[in-house]
Amino acid sequence: MTTALVLIDAQRNMLQGPDAVPAAPRVGPALSDLLSRARAAGATVVHVQNDGGPDEPDEPHTPGWELVHPPLPGEPVVRKTAPDAFAGTGLADELARAGVRTAVLAGMQSQYCVAATARGALGRGLETVLAAGAHATYDEDAPAGDISAAVEDELAAQGVRVLPAEALPLAPRPR
Repeated sequence: MTTALVLIDAQRNMLQGPDAVPAAPRVGPALSDLLSRARAAGATVVHVQNDGGPDEPDEPHTPGWELVHPPLPGEPVVRKTAPDAFAGTGLADELARAGVRTAVLAGMQSQYCVAATARGALGRGLETVLAAGAHATYDEDAPAGDISAAVEDELAAQGVRVLPAEALPLAPRPR
């Protein structure tokens, strides 16, 4: 069974600088480690990049919009404008071409794009895994950490496997 690491909105505006998510000092290294292990295992890696509107921190072609982890050759970048990275994009086609049956999700923001993409993956029949410790958000009506934990509970109840990022096995692409 082929596994893909889907890095959702791991962009500079959320992971670097004064306006980064509160958990950036912890989540940034977790994303780097997960990506390194996926690459070393030969797993499929797909980068998802949010295209914000004019004057938003992730407006296309601005510094905040840039991906923190530059894609390697063969690692597709899927650009999106909606929270669900499958909506109106080629993500499903990219995963199907690679023979992916399991999508490991990590990135930003827990209750928005990560949760919506997890539901989109489930709706497409993919085994869906959320990398605990490798997704985050901002403080809102509750502290960011509480929001991320609640998302893990909600997604687990919907059929997403929630596993610690450091324990995730990543399967290689078929040759």
